[in-house]
Amino acid sequence: MGKVYLTGAGPGDIELLTLKAARVIKEADIIIYDRLANPQILTMAKNGCECIYVGKEDGKHILPQDQINEVIYQSALRADVVVRLKGGDPFVFGRGGEEGAYLAQRGIEFEVIPGITSSIAVPAYAGIPVTHRGVSVSFRVVTGHEAPNKEASQIPWENFKTDDTIVFLMGLHNLGQIAAKLIEIGKPKEFPVAVISKGTTLEQRTIIGTLEDIAQKAKDLPTPALIVVGKVVELRDKLNWFEKELGSI
Repeated sequence: MGKVYLTGAGPGDIELLTLKAARVIKEADIIIYDRLANPQILTMAKNGCECIYVGKEDGKHILPQDQINEVIYQSALRADVVVRLKGGDPFVFGRGGEEGAYLAQRGIEFEVIPGITSSIAVPAYAGIPVTHRGVSVSFRVVTGHEAPNKEASQIPWENFKTDDTIVFLMGLHNLGQIAAKLIEIGKPKEFPVAVISKGTTLEQRTIIGTLEDIAQKAKDLPTPALIVVGKVVELRDKLNWFEKELGSI
């Protein structure tokens, strides 16, 4: 049986891939990759490496998660080095924990290679630090994929009242509901919000607004997109470096 590397691909910019991730990708016999992993990474694979796409997006799942788990397992039975390549970090809303548990139950050796998570890298590329002295001493990372009006929500919205910075991943389609929920729990309507589309890539685009108007302003942005709520958004005026280099503003 082979070994599986649950590998973070980083947020998009191929140069943000870690050295360890690059090494195992070059050694891999099979690479199982998702939609958010930069496809240029696959060009690093050796000749003869089998690449299997198991990407997901809203309403378009190539395979459900239980079948993805089985693909990884079966790959480990027929190859020495298997890389499960996941956008961002495999343990930050990447379901890497589920995949690791599935392999462990079946006696497959695995290793986790952390990746730079989009929750800090994408705001940084938009000139927004998630913490900043005198502005924000903490930040919360939340899934935005769960609708705020869901009856059995696991999101502790009431706990967000005093958060300095909140980062929502995968929340663009629920942006209006997220903003409404934050206003409902006491955040001011004028509280600053940024939505960053295709962060750290050459297609990055950022929209700035408030909880009151951000849903309308960002309605045409393509996914993947990340939402930052907090006064740190106001620092973008001074710290925006990447989009200035792109010439997009």
